[in-house]
Amino acid sequence: MNRPTDDLGTRSDTSRAVAFSDAVLAIIITLLVVDLRVPDVPPGRLLSGLLEQWPGYAAYLASYAYVAVVWLNHKSAFNRIKESDRGLHWVNLFILFSTALLPFPTAVVSAALQEHNQQDQRVAVAFYALVGALLCASWLAFFHYLARRKDLLREEVSERHFPVERVRAFVGIILYVAAGLIGYLLAPLAGLAIFVVLPVFYAVTSAGLHQVPLTRRITHRPPPPH
Repeated sequence: MNRPTDDLGTRSDTSRAVAFSDAVLAIIITLLVVDLRVPDVPPGRLLSGLLEQWPGYAAYLASYAYVAVVWLNHKSAFNRIKESDRGLHWVNLFILFSTALLPFPTAVVSAALQEHNQQDQRVAVAFYALVGALLCASWLAFFHYLARRKDLLREEVSERHFPVERVRAFVGIILYVAAGLIGYLLAPLAGLAIFVVLPVFYAVTSAGLHQVPLTRRITHRPPPPH
């Protein structure tokens, strides 16, 4: 006879969480393009009007790349998870919540850069950095939860994987805060440049920080002879 269990209804496979997350991320990445509009210019000035919207293209590129990297990291993480529980669902929803905010600061940055008001540009870049730091904080909570709940992971997953992944998330928080401070106090475009570069770091390390060739060489380097 099966014994009663408190886990009934709180654990499940990851298929529903992955399908729901994929749908949300697909909607978010589609909404980013809504801010790109046909310029309202007189006849004969379409080319210049399109070129003047370059801040919108830069903001779209940064946010699109970031959502794409979120999807890659999300897929990589859930490939290592055998089942979900209530806590994992909540930290996953935190990731989706913070990612869903991205279209808003993207539109704010695009509008501020096109209006050429220095103070508004500083505020817009700082606001984008705040949302970026929040997104990294959601990943930090996600990785921290999995680092403590090894029973949710597949047997072949290294015990070091998710503890090390917390470093990636923490680095993102620091860099977004730095980008916000640089953009607000020094130069908005410098902060924007960091926003564009940051997704590259997360794309390169999407399979895990310990999977990066340089990191693997360092961690697997034989001890020096005595």
